[in-house]
Amino acid sequence: MNSWRQQGNLWQLRPNRPQALVEFIGGSYLAATPQLSYRRLLEDLAQLNIAVHAWAYVPGFDHQALAREAWSELREARRRLIERSGSLPPSLRLGHSLGCKLLLLAPDGGRGSNSLVALSFNNFAADRSIPLLGDLAPRLGVETEFSPSPAETLRLISRHYLQPRNLVVRFGRDELDQSDDLIAALRQRPEDASEVLHLPGNHLTPASAGLRRSVLGDWADDPKRVAVTRRLTTTIRDQAML
Repeated sequence: MNSWRQQGNLWQLRPNRPQALVEFIGGSYLAATPQLSYRRLLEDLAQLNIAVHAWAYVPGFDHQALAREAWSELREARRRLIERSGSLPPSLRLGHSLGCKLLLLAPDGGRGSNSLVALSFNNFAADRSIPLLGDLAPRLGVETEFSPSPAETLRLISRHYLQPRNLVVRFGRDELDQSDDLIAALRQRPEDASEVLHLPGNHLTPASAGLRRSVLGDWADDPKRVAVTRRLTTTIRDQAML
C-alpha cells in the first residue's frame, strides 16, 4: 500500500489500482490530523484497494462555509485521481461526528456520491460543544451559535439533502450521538432508503484505535476495538462497491 501523501488540506491514500474512493471528514479537533487520528480505519480501507481522501480542518462556527470548502477540495482531488487512475464509481462519503454534518451540508446535496456512511452523527449547539462559551461569549461580543444551527441543520437535511442511500452508524455507549435526530430528518424525505447499524463502542471508537496505534504501536490495540473497526471497514467497502 502507498504511504500517506498530503496535498493542501487533504491527506490521501492511493492504492495502485483503486476500485473505489472514500471521501472522509472526521470530527472536530480529531480531524486536524486524520492520517493519525483515524489511521486504522482509513488504512484498512486502502488495503481493500479503496482510495482515501481525508479532509483536514480546524472547526469554526460557520459549518456551511466549512462544508463548501470541503466539497470543493474533495471534488478537485477526485478529478485528479480519475485523471491518474482511470474511471471510478461515484465516491462514498464517510463522516464521523461533526464530519457527518459537513458532508450532509455539501452544496450538491449528496448527488455526486454513491452513498453516505455517518458514524456517530453529532449536531450539538455551540454552548454545549465548547465549554464556558455560554458564559464568556456575551462578555467578548462573539458569535454564540453554529451556522446553521442544530434545528436549521435538520431542516436543511429533510428539505435539501438528496442522497437516498445513507447508513447511519451508532455505537452502544455513545453519549454524544444524535443519530435518532438524523434518521428522523432523513426519513421525512420521499424515497428515503436510509438504514441504521448498531455496533458496540463509544463516540471515539472510529478514532481511538488509530490514536493508540500511532502512539504506542500495534501491540496497544484493544482486540475488541480492532474487531469493531474491521467490521466497519467491511461495511464501508460493501457500501462503496454498490
